[in-house]
Amino acid sequence: MKIVIVGTGYVGLVSGACLAEFGHEVICVDNNREKIERLKKGIIPIYEPGLDILVKKNIEEHCLSFTTDLSASIPEAEAVFLAVGTPSSRRGDGYADLTYIYDAARELAPHLRDYTVVIDKSTVPVGTARQVERIIREENPQAVFDVASNPEFLREGAAINDFMRPDRIVIGVESDQAEKILREIYKPLYLRETPLVCTTIETAELAKYAANAFLAVKISFINEIANVCEAVNANVIDLAKAIGMDGRIGNKFLHPGPGYGGSCFPKDTLALMRIVQEYGENVHIVTAAVEVNAAQKARMVKKIREMLGGNEAGKTVAVLGLTFKPETDDMRDSPSITIIPALLEKGAKIRVHDPQGMEEAKKYLPNTIEYTSTAYEAATGADCLVLLTEWNQYRALDFQRLKETMRSPVFIDLRNVYDPATVRNAGFSYTGVGRK
Repeated sequence: MKIVIVGTGYVGLVSGACLAEFGHEVICVDNNREKIERLKKGIIPIYEPGLDILVKKNIEEHCLSFTTDLSASIPEAEAVFLAVGTPSSRRGDGYADLTYIYDAARELAPHLRDYTVVIDKSTVPVGTARQVERIIREENPQAVFDVASNPEFLREGAAINDFMRPDRIVIGVESDQAEKILREIYKPLYLRETPLVCTTIETAELAKYAANAFLAVKISFINEIANVCEAVNANVIDLAKAIGMDGRIGNKFLHPGPGYGGSCFPKDTLALMRIVQEYGENVHIVTAAVEVNAAQKARMVKKIREMLGGNEAGKTVAVLGLTFKPETDDMRDSPSITIIPALLEKGAKIRVHDPQGMEEAKKYLPNTIEYTSTAYEAATGADCLVLLTEWNQYRALDFQRLKETMRSPVFIDLRNVYDPATVRNAGFSYTGVGRK
Protein backbone atom coordinates (compact mmCIF):
# COMPACT_ATOMS: atom_id res chain seq x y z
CA MET A 1 0.00 0.00 0.00
CA LYS A 2 1.20 3.53 -0.78
CA ILE A 3 1.34 5.60 2.38
CA VAL A 4 2.38 9.20 3.01
CA ILE A 5 3.52 10.38 6.44
CA VAL A 6 3.34 14.16 6.91
CA GLY A 7 5.93 15.11 9.53
CA THR A 8 9.27 13.49 10.33
CA GLY A 9 9.39 14.08 14.05
CA TYR A 10 9.48 11.31 16.60
CA VAL A 11 6.08 9.80 15.77
CA GLY A 12 6.28 10.31 12.02
CA LEU A 13 9.77 8.89 11.64
CA VAL A 14 9.17 5.81 13.81
CA SER A 15 5.78 5.15 12.18
CA GLY A 16 7.18 5.58 8.67
CA ALA A 17 10.12 3.25 9.25
CA CYS A 18 7.96 0.58 10.87
CA LEU A 19 5.23 0.73 8.20
CA ALA A 20 7.93 0.39 5.56
CA GLU A 21 9.20 -2.66 7.43
CA PHE A 22 5.69 -4.12 7.08
CA GLY A 23 6.20 -3.93 3.30
CA HIS A 24 4.27 -0.77 2.51
CA GLU A 25 5.65 1.91 0.21
CA VAL A 26 6.11 4.84 2.54
CA ILE A 27 6.98 8.45 1.71
CA CYS A 28 7.80 10.75 4.63
CA VAL A 29 7.23 14.44 3.90
CA ASP A 30 8.60 17.42 5.81
CA ASN A 31 9.08 21.09 4.91
CA ASN A 32 12.50 21.18 6.58
CA ARG A 33 14.77 20.69 3.58
CA GLU A 34 17.99 20.24 5.58
CA LYS A 35 16.35 17.57 7.75
CA ILE A 36 15.07 15.70 4.69
CA GLU A 37 18.49 15.72 3.01
CA ARG A 38 20.04 14.27 6.14
CA LEU A 39 17.34 11.61 6.41
CA LYS A 40 17.96 10.59 2.80
CA LYS A 41 21.50 9.78 3.92
CA GLY A 42 20.23 7.82 6.90
CA ILE A 43 21.16 10.51 9.44
CA ILE A 44 18.57 10.42 12.23
CA PRO A 45 17.78 13.68 14.08
CA ILE A 46 16.76 11.93 17.31
CA TYR A 47 18.18 9.17 19.46
CA GLU A 48 15.95 6.10 19.46
CA PRO A 49 17.59 2.67 19.75
CA GLY A 50 17.50 0.75 16.45
CA LEU A 51 15.79 3.48 14.44
CA ASP A 52 18.87 4.35 12.37
CA ILE A 53 19.27 0.72 11.32
CA LEU A 54 15.60 0.37 10.39
CA VAL A 55 15.58 3.60 8.37
CA LYS A 56 18.76 2.71 6.47
CA LYS A 57 17.51 -0.81 5.70
CA ASN A 58 14.20 0.36 4.24
CA ILE A 59 15.80 3.18 2.25
CA GLU A 60 18.10 0.61 0.65
CA GLU A 61 15.14 -1.68 -0.06
CA HIS A 62 13.24 1.24 -1.65
CA CYS A 63 10.34 0.90 0.79
CA LEU A 64 11.04 4.22 2.52
CA SER A 65 11.80 7.62 1.01
CA PHE A 66 11.91 11.24 2.10
CA THR A 67 10.84 14.41 0.32
CA THR A 68 9.74 18.01 0.80
CA ASP A 69 7.33 17.78 -2.15
CA LEU A 70 3.86 17.12 -0.74
CA SER A 71 2.15 17.77 -4.08
CA ALA A 72 3.96 14.90 -5.79
CA SER A 73 3.41 12.47 -2.94
CA ILE A 74 -0.29 12.81 -2.11
CA PRO A 75 -2.09 11.93 -5.41
CA GLU A 76 -0.99 8.27 -5.44
CA ALA A 77 -1.42 7.67 -1.71
CA GLU A 78 -4.17 5.46 -0.33
CA ALA A 79 -3.54 6.69 3.20
CA VAL A 80 -2.04 9.91 4.54
CA PHE A 81 -0.93 10.04 8.17
CA LEU A 82 -0.72 13.44 9.85
CA ALA A 83 2.16 13.12 12.31
CA VAL A 84 3.13 16.75 12.86
CA GLY A 85 3.75 18.32 16.24
CA THR A 86 0.97 19.42 18.57
CA PRO A 87 2.93 21.29 21.26
CA SER A 88 1.33 23.10 24.16
CA SER A 89 0.08 26.53 23.19
CA ARG A 90 2.57 29.35 23.54
CA ARG A 91 -0.02 31.10 25.69
CA GLY A 92 0.92 28.68 28.45
CA ASP A 93 -2.70 27.69 29.05
CA GLY A 94 -2.24 23.97 28.38
CA TYR A 95 -4.18 23.91 25.12
CA ALA A 96 -2.66 21.90 22.28
CA ASP A 97 -1.42 24.06 19.40
CA LEU A 98 -3.06 22.59 16.29
CA THR A 99 -1.51 25.03 13.82
CA TYR A 100 0.67 22.38 12.17
CA ILE A 101 -2.20 19.90 11.84
CA TYR A 102 -4.49 22.42 10.19
CA ASP A 103 -1.73 23.77 7.94
CA ALA A 104 -0.96 20.22 6.79
CA ALA A 105 -4.66 19.63 6.02
CA ARG A 106 -4.82 22.80 3.91
CA GLU A 107 -1.64 21.94 2.08
CA LEU A 108 -2.56 18.36 1.17
CA ALA A 109 -6.22 18.99 0.29
CA PRO A 110 -5.73 20.25 -3.30
CA HIS A 111 -3.67 17.17 -4.19
CA LEU A 112 -6.17 14.47 -3.21
CA ARG A 113 -7.26 12.46 -6.25
CA ASP A 114 -8.82 9.03 -5.75
CA TYR A 115 -10.32 7.91 -2.45
CA THR A 116 -7.87 8.55 0.41
CA VAL A 117 -7.99 8.09 4.16
CA VAL A 118 -6.46 11.02 6.05
CA ILE A 119 -5.40 9.75 9.46
CA ASP A 120 -4.62 11.80 12.55
CA LYS A 121 -1.61 10.08 14.11
CA SER A 122 -0.61 13.08 16.22
CA THR A 123 -2.03 13.42 19.70
CA VAL A 124 -4.93 15.82 19.21
CA PRO A 125 -7.92 17.02 21.24
CA VAL A 126 -11.40 15.64 20.66
CA GLY A 127 -12.95 17.26 17.62
CA THR A 128 -9.72 17.75 15.67
CA ALA A 129 -10.59 15.17 13.01
CA ARG A 130 -13.86 17.00 12.36
CA GLN A 131 -11.94 20.22 11.82
CA VAL A 132 -9.46 18.50 9.50
CA GLU A 133 -12.38 17.17 7.48
CA ARG A 134 -13.96 20.62 7.30
CA ILE A 135 -10.72 22.23 6.14
CA ILE A 136 -10.14 19.65 3.41
CA ARG A 137 -13.71 19.99 2.11
CA GLU A 138 -13.39 23.77 2.02
CA GLU A 139 -10.08 23.57 0.16
CA ASN A 140 -11.15 20.80 -2.23
CA PRO A 141 -14.94 20.21 -2.47
CA GLN A 142 -14.41 17.45 -5.06
CA ALA A 143 -12.12 15.36 -2.85
CA VAL A 144 -13.25 11.82 -2.03
CA PHE A 145 -11.84 10.96 1.39
CA ASP A 146 -12.46 10.02 4.99
CA VAL A 147 -10.72 11.30 8.10
CA ALA A 148 -9.80 8.78 10.79
CA SER A 149 -8.02 8.78 14.14
CA ASN A 150 -5.22 6.34 14.92
CA PRO A 151 -3.43 7.47 18.10
CA GLU A 152 0.11 6.30 18.83
CA PHE A 153 1.14 4.64 22.07
CA LEU A 154 4.92 4.71 21.69
CA ARG A 155 7.36 4.87 24.59
CA GLU A 156 10.54 6.76 23.89
CA GLY A 157 13.44 4.35 24.09
CA ALA A 158 11.23 1.40 23.12
CA ALA A 159 9.26 2.85 20.23
CA ILE A 160 10.13 0.29 17.55
CA ASN A 161 9.14 -2.62 19.76
CA ASP A 162 5.96 -0.79 20.76
CA PHE A 163 5.01 -0.27 17.12
CA MET A 164 5.89 -3.81 16.03
CA ARG A 165 4.43 -5.55 19.09
CA PRO A 166 1.74 -3.24 20.45
CA ASP A 167 -0.67 -4.07 23.24
CA ARG A 168 -3.46 -2.93 20.92
CA ILE A 169 -4.23 -0.80 17.88
CA VAL A 170 -6.92 1.85 18.20
CA ILE A 171 -8.69 3.21 15.13
CA GLY A 172 -11.53 5.70 15.04
CA VAL A 173 -13.51 5.62 11.79
CA GLU A 174 -16.91 6.43 10.34
CA SER A 175 -16.95 4.34 7.17
CA ASP A 176 -16.41 0.71 6.27
CA GLN A 177 -13.98 1.78 3.55
CA ALA A 178 -11.75 3.67 5.99
CA GLU A 179 -11.83 0.76 8.42
CA LYS A 180 -10.88 -1.65 5.65
CA ILE A 181 -7.83 0.41 4.66
CA LEU A 182 -6.62 0.80 8.23
CA ARG A 183 -7.03 -2.91 8.85
CA GLU A 184 -5.02 -3.58 5.71
CA ILE A 185 -2.25 -1.22 6.88
CA TYR A 186 -1.95 -3.09 10.16
CA LYS A 187 -2.59 -6.54 8.70
CA PRO A 188 0.88 -7.87 9.67
CA LEU A 189 -0.01 -7.18 13.31
CA TYR A 190 -3.58 -8.36 12.94
CA LEU A 191 -2.31 -11.72 11.69
CA ARG A 192 -0.31 -11.99 14.92
CA GLU A 193 -3.63 -11.56 16.76
CA THR A 194 -2.80 -8.09 18.01
CA PRO A 195 -6.11 -6.69 19.32
CA LEU A 196 -7.59 -3.97 17.11
CA VAL A 197 -10.12 -1.71 18.81
CA CYS A 198 -12.42 0.02 16.32
CA THR A 199 -14.27 3.00 17.80
CA THR A 200 -15.85 6.30 16.92
CA ILE A 201 -13.43 9.06 15.97
CA GLU A 202 -14.02 10.97 19.21
CA THR A 203 -13.36 7.89 21.33
CA ALA A 204 -10.05 7.24 19.58
CA GLU A 205 -8.99 10.86 19.99
CA LEU A 206 -9.72 10.74 23.71
CA ALA A 207 -8.10 7.33 24.23
CA LYS A 208 -4.52 8.63 24.04
CA TYR A 209 -5.16 11.42 26.53
CA ALA A 210 -6.98 9.06 28.90
CA ALA A 211 -4.17 6.48 28.75
CA ASN A 212 -1.40 8.99 29.44
CA ALA A 213 -3.40 10.70 32.17
CA PHE A 214 -3.98 7.37 33.91
CA LEU A 215 -0.26 6.57 33.86
CA ALA A 216 0.59 10.05 35.13
CA VAL A 217 -1.86 9.53 38.00
CA LYS A 218 -0.22 6.20 38.82
CA ILE A 219 3.25 7.79 38.92
CA SER A 220 2.08 10.65 41.12
CA PHE A 221 0.29 8.20 43.41
CA ILE A 222 3.40 6.12 44.07
CA ASN A 223 5.46 9.28 44.56
CA GLU A 224 3.05 10.48 47.23
CA ILE A 225 3.11 7.06 48.88
CA ALA A 226 6.92 7.19 48.77
CA ASN A 227 6.80 10.43 50.74
CA VAL A 228 4.52 8.76 53.29
CA CYS A 229 6.97 5.87 53.51
CA GLU A 230 9.78 8.26 54.40
CA ALA A 231 7.63 9.79 57.14
CA VAL A 232 6.64 6.47 58.77
CA ASN A 233 9.92 4.60 58.11
CA ALA A 234 8.42 2.20 55.56
CA ASN A 235 10.03 0.95 52.35
CA VAL A 236 8.27 2.00 49.14
CA ILE A 237 10.09 -0.61 47.03
CA ASP A 238 8.66 -3.46 49.07
CA LEU A 239 5.32 -1.71 49.28
CA ALA A 240 5.13 -1.26 45.50
CA LYS A 241 5.97 -4.93 45.03
CA ALA A 242 3.22 -5.93 47.43
CA ILE A 243 0.47 -3.86 45.81
CA GLY A 244 1.75 -4.45 42.27
CA MET A 245 1.14 -8.18 42.63
CA ASP A 246 -2.56 -7.40 42.81
CA GLY A 247 -3.85 -8.12 39.31
CA ARG A 248 -6.24 -5.20 39.55
CA ILE A 249 -3.32 -2.80 40.05
CA GLY A 250 -0.33 -4.26 38.19
CA ASN A 251 3.34 -3.56 38.81
CA LYS A 252 4.06 -1.10 36.00
CA PHE A 253 4.54 2.62 36.70
CA LEU A 254 4.94 1.99 40.42
CA HIS A 255 8.54 3.21 40.52
CA PRO A 256 8.99 6.33 42.67
CA GLY A 257 11.34 9.05 41.53
CA PRO A 258 11.72 12.77 40.86
CA GLY A 259 8.49 13.08 38.85
CA TYR A 260 7.45 12.40 35.29
CA GLY A 261 8.57 14.41 32.26
CA GLY A 262 8.95 13.99 28.53
CA SER A 263 6.97 15.03 25.51
CA CYS A 264 3.70 13.32 26.45
CA PHE A 265 2.64 13.16 30.09
CA PRO A 266 3.09 16.86 31.01
CA LYS A 267 1.56 18.11 27.75
CA ASP A 268 -1.27 15.59 27.55
CA THR A 269 -2.44 15.91 31.15
CA LEU A 270 -2.71 19.69 30.77
CA ALA A 271 -4.46 19.34 27.42
CA LEU A 272 -6.99 16.90 28.89
CA MET A 273 -7.72 19.33 31.70
CA ARG A 274 -8.46 22.06 29.15
CA ILE A 275 -10.57 19.77 26.94
CA VAL A 276 -12.91 18.79 29.76
CA GLN A 277 -13.20 22.38 30.95
CA GLU A 278 -14.56 23.33 27.54
CA TYR A 279 -17.34 20.79 28.05
CA GLY A 280 -18.08 21.93 31.59
CA GLU A 281 -16.55 18.85 33.21
CA ASN A 282 -13.60 18.22 35.52
CA VAL A 283 -10.83 15.66 35.96
CA HIS A 284 -9.94 16.34 39.57
CA ILE A 285 -7.68 13.29 39.87
CA VAL A 286 -5.62 14.34 36.85
CA THR A 287 -5.38 17.90 38.17
CA ALA A 288 -4.09 16.57 41.49
CA ALA A 289 -1.54 14.36 39.67
CA VAL A 290 -0.15 17.42 37.87
CA GLU A 291 0.16 19.30 41.16
CA VAL A 292 1.83 16.34 42.87
CA ASN A 293 4.33 16.04 40.03
CA ALA A 294 5.38 19.67 40.35
CA ALA A 295 5.70 19.28 44.12
CA GLN A 296 7.77 16.12 43.73
CA LYS A 297 10.43 17.93 41.73
CA ALA A 298 10.62 20.64 44.38
CA ARG A 299 10.86 17.95 47.05
CA MET A 300 13.92 16.50 45.29
CA VAL A 301 15.66 19.88 45.50
CA LYS A 302 14.94 19.91 49.23
CA LYS A 303 16.30 16.37 49.57
CA ILE A 304 19.57 17.31 47.86
CA ARG A 305 19.87 20.44 49.98
CA GLU A 306 19.40 18.48 53.20
CA MET A 307 22.09 15.98 52.20
CA LEU A 308 24.43 18.94 51.67
CA GLY A 309 23.87 20.09 55.23
CA GLY A 310 21.05 22.50 54.48
CA ASN A 311 22.93 24.82 52.17
CA GLU A 312 24.23 24.20 48.65
CA ALA A 313 26.05 27.52 48.26
CA GLY A 314 29.64 26.91 47.19
CA LYS A 315 29.08 23.15 46.94
CA THR A 316 29.74 21.05 43.82
CA VAL A 317 26.87 18.78 42.80
CA ALA A 318 27.54 15.99 40.29
CA VAL A 319 24.43 14.95 38.35
CA LEU A 320 24.24 11.66 36.44
CA GLY A 321 21.49 11.67 33.84
CA LEU A 322 19.69 14.67 32.34
CA THR A 323 17.03 13.22 30.03
CA PHE A 324 13.57 12.49 31.41
CA LYS A 325 14.20 8.74 31.04
CA PRO A 326 16.95 6.46 29.72
CA GLU A 327 17.38 5.47 26.06
CA THR A 328 16.34 8.85 24.69
CA ASP A 329 17.89 12.28 24.21
CA ASP A 330 14.57 13.99 24.98
CA MET A 331 14.90 16.77 27.55
CA ARG A 332 11.34 18.09 27.38
CA ASP A 333 9.97 18.63 30.90
CA SER A 334 12.73 16.48 32.35
CA PRO A 335 13.05 16.80 36.14
CA SER A 336 16.63 17.96 35.54
CA ILE A 337 15.49 21.25 34.03
CA THR A 338 13.63 22.05 37.24
CA ILE A 339 16.08 20.64 39.79
CA ILE A 340 19.40 21.88 38.38
CA PRO A 341 18.47 25.57 37.98
CA ALA A 342 17.04 25.61 41.52
CA LEU A 343 20.41 24.44 42.86
CA LEU A 344 22.32 26.91 40.70
CA GLU A 345 20.22 29.80 41.97
CA LYS A 346 21.34 29.04 45.53
CA GLY A 347 25.03 29.04 44.61
CA ALA A 348 25.79 25.42 43.73
CA LYS A 349 28.28 24.44 41.06
CA ILE A 350 26.88 21.74 38.77
CA ARG A 351 28.85 19.12 36.86
CA VAL A 352 26.85 16.69 34.72
CA HIS A 353 27.04 13.61 32.54
CA ASP A 354 24.47 11.93 30.31
CA PRO A 355 25.17 9.25 27.66
CA GLN A 356 22.95 10.82 24.99
CA GLY A 357 21.33 14.01 26.24
CA MET A 358 24.08 16.57 26.81
CA GLU A 359 23.83 18.37 23.47
CA GLU A 360 20.06 18.60 23.78
CA ALA A 361 20.40 19.68 27.43
CA LYS A 362 22.34 22.78 26.39
CA LYS A 363 19.10 24.12 24.88
CA TYR A 364 17.32 23.89 28.23
CA LEU A 365 19.87 24.41 30.99
CA PRO A 366 21.95 27.44 32.02
CA ASN A 367 25.35 27.75 30.35
CA THR A 368 27.14 27.76 33.70
CA ILE A 369 26.88 23.97 33.89
CA GLU A 370 30.01 21.90 33.29
CA TYR A 371 29.49 18.95 30.95
CA THR A 372 31.82 15.99 31.40
CA SER A 373 32.72 12.91 29.38
CA THR A 374 32.24 10.27 32.09
CA ALA A 375 30.38 9.76 35.34
CA TYR A 376 33.67 9.70 37.23
CA GLU A 377 34.80 12.98 35.71
CA ALA A 378 31.50 14.54 36.81
CA ALA A 379 32.08 13.23 40.34
CA THR A 380 35.61 14.64 40.66
CA GLY A 381 35.73 17.03 43.58
CA ALA A 382 31.96 16.80 44.12
CA ASP A 383 30.25 17.26 47.48
CA CYS A 384 27.46 14.93 46.43
CA LEU A 385 26.48 12.71 43.54
CA VAL A 386 22.86 12.74 42.31
CA LEU A 387 21.60 9.86 40.17
CA LEU A 388 18.78 11.53 38.26
CA THR A 389 18.22 9.26 35.22
CA GLU A 390 18.64 5.50 35.47
CA TRP A 391 20.79 4.84 32.41
CA ASN A 392 22.29 1.35 32.36
CA GLN A 393 25.77 2.94 32.41
CA TYR A 394 25.07 4.08 35.98
CA ARG A 395 23.90 0.73 37.36
CA ALA A 396 27.37 -0.65 38.16
CA LEU A 397 29.29 2.33 39.49
CA ASP A 398 32.60 1.70 41.24
CA PHE A 399 31.94 3.26 44.64
CA GLN A 400 35.52 2.92 45.80
CA ARG A 401 36.65 4.91 42.76
CA LEU A 402 33.92 7.47 43.36
CA LYS A 403 34.89 7.86 47.00
CA GLU A 404 38.49 8.50 46.07
CA THR A 405 37.59 11.22 43.58
CA MET A 406 34.77 13.00 45.45
CA ARG A 407 35.24 15.67 48.10
CA SER A 408 32.45 14.18 50.21
CA PRO A 409 31.00 10.67 49.83
CA VAL A 410 27.31 11.57 49.54
CA PHE A 411 25.08 9.59 47.16
CA ILE A 412 21.53 10.74 46.33
CA ASP A 413 19.69 8.03 44.44
CA LEU A 414 16.55 9.62 43.01
CA ARG A 415 15.71 6.45 41.02
CA ASN A 416 16.33 3.88 43.78
CA VAL A 417 18.79 2.00 41.58
CA TYR A 418 21.09 0.89 44.40
CA ASP A 419 20.67 -1.07 47.59
CA PRO A 420 21.12 1.43 50.44
CA ALA A 421 23.15 -0.96 52.61
CA THR A 422 25.60 -1.65 49.78
CA VAL A 423 26.25 2.05 49.23
CA ARG A 424 26.58 2.79 52.94
CA ASN A 425 28.96 -0.13 53.41
CA ALA A 426 31.13 1.53 50.76
CA GLY A 427 31.44 4.53 53.08
CA PHE A 428 28.77 6.80 51.60
CA SER A 429 25.93 8.73 53.10
CA TYR A 430 22.89 7.56 51.12
CA THR A 431 19.32 8.64 50.49
CA GLY A 432 16.76 7.38 48.02
CA VAL A 433 13.08 8.04 47.43
CA GLY A 434 10.59 6.45 49.81
CA ARG A 435 13.05 4.42 51.84
CA LYS A 436 15.67 5.07 54.51
